[in-house]
Order: sequence, then structure tokens, then C-alpha cells
Amino acid sequence: MNLSFSNKKITGILTVLPKNEVNFEDEIDNYDFTHRQSMKLKLVMGFDKRRVVNKGTTISDLCVSGLNYLFDKKLLHKNDIDALIVVTVSPDHFMPPTSHIIHGRLGLKQDIYCTDITQGCAGYPIGLNQAFMLLEQDEINKVVVLNADIMSTKVSKNDRSSRPIIGDAASITIVENDSNGKTIYGSIKAEGAGADALIIPAGAFKLPSSEMTAKLEKDKSGNLKSLDHVDMKGDEVFNFVQKEVPPMIDNLLDKAGSSKEDVDYFMFHQPNKFMLKQLANQMGVSEIKVPNNVVENFGNANSVTIPTAITFNLGSKLKNESFLICMAGFGVGLSWSSLLMEMSNLDFCETIDYDN
Repeated sequence: MNLSFSNKKITGILTVLPKNEVNFEDEIDNYDFTHRQSMKLKLVMGFDKRRVVNKGTTISDLCVSGLNYLFDKKLLHKNDIDALIVVTVSPDHFMPPTSHIIHGRLGLKQDIYCTDITQGCAGYPIGLNQAFMLLEQDEINKVVVLNADIMSTKVSKNDRSSRPIIGDAASITIVENDSNGKTIYGSIKAEGAGADALIIPAGAFKLPSSEMTAKLEKDKSGNLKSLDHVDMKGDEVFNFVQKEVPPMIDNLLDKAGSSKEDVDYFMFHQPNKFMLKQLANQMGVSEIKVPNNVVENFGNANSVTIPTAITFNLGSKLKNESFLICMAGFGVGLSWSSLLMEMSNLDFCETIDYDN
């Protein structure tokens, strides 16, 4: 599905990272691998450090902390928020929606649109697309998009495929109307037949958690985990990304009348360094244009990797400079989405720590 929007812009991005840092080498004794194999894996995949929450911390804690930071700095005002979108696969509760929990904790106005979107890796462009649609309404002028996940709490400590990758984080993106804004081009796609390639089998209504689902067993790769943990079929996800993402980007650029040379940065979801290097190579794009340094510094926090890549690699540059940025998210669902947009003159673009 191809989409386009006029007179819209991003005016600020804030990434919120838990202060607690875990090093890959501190956990390698948990994996069914030799030290040499683990260090080779670290080099190829880009494993190093990741940020994780302490027990009891939820995504609403990260989001509320970040929003209060913006309120205190006068970078955002409560009464200006007309819509609040939360994109996550790790909500505080099954019900109520986490967007309503955040609304209540902050004491936001009643005349507001609050909603949760259950999306993972592709959730940043999807959330922004939803925000742009809401801005088509006369009474909505400012939308806050919150992307947040704490999936480190749902991965087995003995899973060398997922454990070294997964981190926790939240991001806050402010989206507004702009009478001088250039056209934004988007694309959203889904393939539900592959949904079990990234799944937590137990814990919801289909298969409630129990003693049986908590039982640890080895998978075919030698990873010890239970049905309550994240289960990723890495080869299927890798093949899906390499097959589907390049043509999506080609189609997006074609619709916009742009070329890969016109794009300053391809800010893609970051599952690991190896996958992004392969993707850049397949697309015929210089790795310099495709930052791949989020997982090694912070971990993969699903939809938060794209805004983290932006704040970490561009930061204050976006307050004064202009860049044509192509975003793409891909994974859980299976889903893949993208956006092509000019970004410039942001009120803020930074990263802060959450001391949990």
C-alpha cells in the first residue's frame, strides 16, 4: 500500500534509554557455545552493549519520564497534545491501553485521541503514518508518537540468538502540520502467513502462561528457552528482509521521483549489524548511508531502533541542517513499512537516560 501526505513534519525526536547497561561478554557463559564461537558471533553480528530495564519498570515509566523531560524543558506543552499514539508489543497490561495509562499519569486534557498500536520492528513508520492521517483532521494539530518496548524481560538468558540483541528503550516523536512541508511518501505491507517467524507463543489468551509453558527446553539450535520467551526463526526473518525490503525501497523512491543517490541517510530498523550490511550491499548503497551502530551500543528495542539511529547519529545536526531520510522497519508480523521525507529544523533531537 502506497501512501502520501502533504504539509506535515516531524518537529522533535527524543530517545529514552535505561541507564542499566549489560555487556555481551558478561553473559557468554550462559550460551551453549565455546568462548571462541561467541567472540566470533560478537564480531559478525555487532554484539557488545545493550540497555535493559530493571525488574518492575514498564514502558509507561520510560514514556512518562521522557515526556516530563520535554515539559520541564518547555519543548512540549501538555495542552498542545491532540493525539497520543503508543506503538508497542510489551504493554503495561492487556487492558487498559497503555496510552490511557500515560494520559492519566500526566493529567492530559480530556479532548484528546489516545490509541495503542500493536506493532514491533516496523512500528516506527507505521506509527508516523497513523499520525499523518490524524493530522488531516481540523482539530488535530500536534500528535505525539510513543514507540517503546522492554522485550529483554521476555527473552531467555540462555538464548544466544536473541538475548545478545534485545535491548529496551522508548522514543517520543512530535508530529505537526506544516503549511510549507514537502510531500512525504510512505509504504506499508504485511504477510501474516509468516507471523510465527517472530513470536512469543504463550502468555495471552491463545495459550495462557502455566507451569507447562514455563518449562525450559532446547530448540534445534541448542538455545534453552520456554514457550513464554521470544522465539525467532532467524533464517526466515533474514530471508524475508533481503527479499522484501529492497523492492519496497525501490518502489518508494520511484513513487517519489527520487533516486538512492538523492537520499542522505537510510535509517532502517536495526536487528543486527550483519543484516544491515547485507541489506546495504544488496541495495547497492554505501554503508555510510545506512547506520548500523544501534545494536552494538544499545540493543534492538524493536520500533525504537529507527528513532535511536536518528538521535544517536544525527542529533543536533537536525536542528540546523536538512536531510532527505528514508526510513524502513521490518519484522514482527510479518510486516514491513517505509517513509521518505525531508527532515530539518527540529526543535530537539537528543537521547537521554532513564535512571531506573
